[in-house]
Amino acid sequence: MINLQTALLTLVFCNVTAIAIGQETSIKIPTDDDKYSKYVKQLEGSNINIDYTDFRNSFLDSKQFSRKGKNYDTLKKQVYAETKNKNYQAVVSLTQEMLSIDYTSMFAHKYLQQTYKILGDTVNQKKYHDIEFGLLYSITRSGDGKTCETGWHVTQIEEEYFILNMIGAQLQTQSTSSGGKNACDKMVVKTEGGEIKTYYFEANKVFEQERKLLEK
Repeated sequence: MINLQTALLTLVFCNVTAIAIGQETSIKIPTDDDKYSKYVKQLEGSNINIDYTDFRNSFLDSKQFSRKGKNYDTLKKQVYAETKNKNYQAVVSLTQEMLSIDYTSMFAHKYLQQTYKILGDTVNQKKYHDIEFGLLYSITRSGDGKTCETGWHVTQIEEEYFILNMIGAQLQTQSTSSGGKNACDKMVVKTEGGEIKTYYFEANKVFEQERKLLEK
């Protein structure tokens, strides 16, 4: 009887383990051997003390950047849906897929680390939390956002909306502005306290990428 119970428990354990392993996915590190790929490999190896501004810029110059397409946006929508449904394993898989496409995505790092916290994985929660805020601080410490000359340096439009969401600001109007050598996105927002404020995002890299697309 004891042997039978032991055998059944072993069988159940093996099946559960197999299911868990089958559900696991991982972040794919690009094999292009460029600066961006090396940064991703370093960060996935938990060596997170890097120049995050240089990392964000390196993505624009990488081969991986040209591979970022509509699939990223589709995955993002699925993350919202699975988070609402509390399907946490799916959120992990989806955000890992997003980071396989664009490892500079603060959105993906945020949802991944928050989900790991819910699942009780403190090691991975800390890792992706620290990467998220490394990316975030590389923007918010690049200026004060009060003028175009001192605007926050961004490399992708998504970064602008992520920061506005983080500070609880609701966008009222968006326009372009210039100041000194900078081309900026000017965002007029309403704060959580109901105050109207204006933030400037230095978007030289964004406009440069748009010009390159038009030249193709």
